[in-house]
Amino acid sequence: MNRKKRILILFIFFTWMLMLTLSLAGKAAKKEKTGNKEQKVVSAYKADETIKIDGFLKEETWQNTGYSSFTQSEPEDGAAPTEKTVVWMAFDQKAVYVAARLYDSEPGKIIGLLGRRDDFVDSDWFIFSVDPYYDRRSGYQFAVNPKGSITDWTIFNDESRDETWDGIWDSAARIDDKGWTVEIRIPFDQLRFKKKENYVWGVNFRRFIKRKNEQVMFSWTPKEESGFVSHFARLEGIKDINPGRLIEVVPFTAGKAAFSTAEEGNPFETGKDYSTNAGVDMKIGLKSNLTMDLSFNPDFGQVEVDPAVINLEAAETYFSEKRPFFIEGSSIFRFGRGGSNRFIGANWGDPSFFYSRRIGRSPQGYVDSEGYVRYPEWTTILGAAKITGKIGSGWNVGFLSAVTEREYAEIDLNGLRSSEEVEPFSYYGVLRAQKEFNEGRQGLGFIATSVVRDLRTDYLKEALNSSAASFALDGWAFLDKDKIWVFTGWFGGTRVAGSKERIYDLQVSYPHYFQRPDADHIELDEDATSLNGWAGRFTLNKQKGNFLFNAALGAISPGFNSTDMGFQWFSGMVNGHIMVGYQSFKPGKIFREWAVNLFTQRNYDFGGNKIGEQRLIFISHFRFLNYWSAYYQLSVNPKTWMKFFTRGGPLALRLPHTWMNFSIHSDDRKKIVFMIGGYYSTEESGSETKAGYLGLRWKPSSNFSIGLFPDYSFENNVAQWVTNVEDPFMTDTFGTRHVFANIKQNTLSCAIHINWIFTPKLSLQGYIQPFIAVGDYQGLKEFARPKSFDFNLYGENGSTISYADETYTIDPDGPGPAPSFSLGNPDFNYKSLRGTIVLRWEYRPGSTLYAVWTQNRVDDYSDPGDFRFGRDFGNLLRAPGDNIFMLKFTYRFKM
Repeated sequence: MNRKKRILILFIFFTWMLMLTLSLAGKAAKKEKTGNKEQKVVSAYKADETIKIDGFLKEETWQNTGYSSFTQSEPEDGAAPTEKTVVWMAFDQKAVYVAARLYDSEPGKIIGLLGRRDDFVDSDWFIFSVDPYYDRRSGYQFAVNPKGSITDWTIFNDESRDETWDGIWDSAARIDDKGWTVEIRIPFDQLRFKKKENYVWGVNFRRFIKRKNEQVMFSWTPKEESGFVSHFARLEGIKDINPGRLIEVVPFTAGKAAFSTAEEGNPFETGKDYSTNAGVDMKIGLKSNLTMDLSFNPDFGQVEVDPAVINLEAAETYFSEKRPFFIEGSSIFRFGRGGSNRFIGANWGDPSFFYSRRIGRSPQGYVDSEGYVRYPEWTTILGAAKITGKIGSGWNVGFLSAVTEREYAEIDLNGLRSSEEVEPFSYYGVLRAQKEFNEGRQGLGFIATSVVRDLRTDYLKEALNSSAASFALDGWAFLDKDKIWVFTGWFGGTRVAGSKERIYDLQVSYPHYFQRPDADHIELDEDATSLNGWAGRFTLNKQKGNFLFNAALGAISPGFNSTDMGFQWFSGMVNGHIMVGYQSFKPGKIFREWAVNLFTQRNYDFGGNKIGEQRLIFISHFRFLNYWSAYYQLSVNPKTWMKFFTRGGPLALRLPHTWMNFSIHSDDRKKIVFMIGGYYSTEESGSETKAGYLGLRWKPSSNFSIGLFPDYSFENNVAQWVTNVEDPFMTDTFGTRHVFANIKQNTLSCAIHINWIFTPKLSLQGYIQPFIAVGDYQGLKEFARPKSFDFNLYGENGSTISYADETYTIDPDGPGPAPSFSLGNPDFNYKSLRGTIVLRWEYRPGSTLYAVWTQNRVDDYSDPGDFRFGRDFGNLLRAPGDNIFMLKFTYRFKM
């Protein structure tokens, strides 16, 4: 039996063992019952008058009896509130209404801060939650603070939330001598629900009293419990309504002016560039529970800039999505995370089947020309469509389809203009569906993705896959009546196809490395025109109570590849962990709450070798009576093997190492809030990393705040990979010299956030990040032999090394037969200053004006390898900058 089959059998065996554990756990769960409390009932009044959303609560509807039986969740879980809260609900043909009188014995101490929409500032808040499907698993939340700032989000998986959703709704808040008031109007067409004669929904109300750090809930959930939507009160009384059909059309126009330093002789870098764009977005309610979003010639340029990074690893850097079309309602496409309220990485990163930044990415082609070349900034998305909602007997569905334009790079060779294709015409599609059973006790879903490219040039056929597809199943099952234990998991596969040259390159690149000479469980196929793989992970979690337990087993095969439409960190690994812990929410003499966890994890490749971190880790979190908090983590790791160390070569030994990190956070009620943290690691090899960071937020007034987040790290890595050089005389490492060096790297950055909020609908925000990263490579050497941490230092034992004109010339055996080779100086000193200032004005509901200024300064050539903060920061400030000014105007028509 080969190793692949043994690994698969091992994976199935451990999955079966987990299932056996589940059945035993289900019996044990009876010993930790939490009991069921009676569900509260709220009645909505029929509004026979026009309700004006002004915060005065003068309408007759609000003179009826309200609901005031709230319970504390903070700071004393289960205690009576210190201030009274009364809420009412009403409805008419087109909308649902919520009113609240929030009494306060000291109105002058009410904390109300202005914040941009969806910025949950440190203030008092009132939050209305509603579950229109009454599926006890999903819903919406609408939050208003005393200054009228608002935020909203959707809820899924009972207690997870998606803050990307933005509904169109009205609200008002006022402070008076009794406390403060809130009025909310939510059109029915902004919610999704099945059309009926009489409606039963789930509802809840929450209040935050910031100066006391007090939170109260109408339908209270003890901290030891899990879930949120499943505990909602029952809303009755809504009937005979006419929600109407949602049809919104939002055209936009945008103009951009870019100014940069002109490059002499380069016709593409004249220092000025102007462009305009226009398009339209549409939102159509197919039914009251199904919505279609359409975009024609969409503007998918993001307003926010990505942070600067230096990546010396083989793995790709992950950046979050920031484009509105893709982030709004994106929770429907989340995969593999249902059921459980706790997922632990433990040296495992779930591969993503859908990573929306693949759509409209920068062109992937490259032009080899002696002339000047101008590449498109991103790939044009000709059109995109998205359908989300519920169909049939409770299936949550999401479908996204997009088509991208064929892109060309412009070439100027001595005045002769030409173009070359750098991105093919492409189709991207993803279908997600999930159904919950038995009030969310079980769930089953799937995701399917497809990418098809029209490759017309030989170069693109060698550089890109012609097609890629994936399919995966996920689900969960609670194992006991009280939903204490849950088993969740997913399993799926991928297939990519392309030319022989492309699939060969894919096999020998990260994270596959099929050419590894000491790996007999994988085989490099030079004639292959496709690559297939599978992956899956299964988790057992204890959802509630003081005692914690979490265990998981996952595997990803060597041929798994989801990067055409998704994202993945690695392949060819089996990972498992077990975590136990204890948490306490009962205030004591020092701590208000605390938790400690202890877990161990193991990683194996498909050849049975222990790889990655095989650690024993301790984690603790403490919250003090004064609302400060602290976090500490310690990891002890024995020796293991490194699979990616040589970038396609043999395994290497990683010596025992230990790392720890900590953080301390102050009370966020104060005008000045700070956090401090650090990281330290040490290894028997001599490698060492030290890092520290600081966070400081200052809130001098109710509408202005500034945040400073500096961090610094120093890394002394005794073996940083530099390059691989083929040499048949290097028989000890199978004909390849794996070149390494000691690197001393200093990295310093400071993110600066400025928020100036004039009104809840008019704001000015700024983000600035100076960034300096300096790497000094010393002692070039080569990996000596497999499964070791031994090196041959160049310049010793007969080898020679010389340096001239920024180039190293190395003869690995001096007078011997091995050929010499050269490599450029790998030292770097990268400095950047990037930032953006955004003026945002929502001049009417759903209609927005953006004015944006973005600047980027880069100096990546001066003083490589030599870190001097004063000089480097001065060079950065003196570096020429690129300035981009953008104006974007949208207008919402409701049909």
